[in-house]
Amino acid sequence: MNRTIGLVLIVLGVVMLIWTGFTYTKKEKIIDAGPLQVSADKKESVNWPPYLGGLLLVGGIVIVVTAKKN
Repeated sequence: MNRTIGLVLIVLGVVMLIWTGFTYTKKEKIIDAGPLQVSADKKESVNWPPYLGGLLLVGGIVIVVTAKKN
């Protein structure tokens, strides 16, 4: 069980180091006056610090190395 958690943390850490965030588009209503609606696309971004991926990677490696073999 611990090895599985460690491997998941390693994969997440590597992904977070390579891919440091993402952006998405959100529709926002500007004017809503009866049958007349005007909307605009607004870009939002989600970013995380690279050191978080490094911490997950190191933590996963420590868990895998210290896990007991059955």
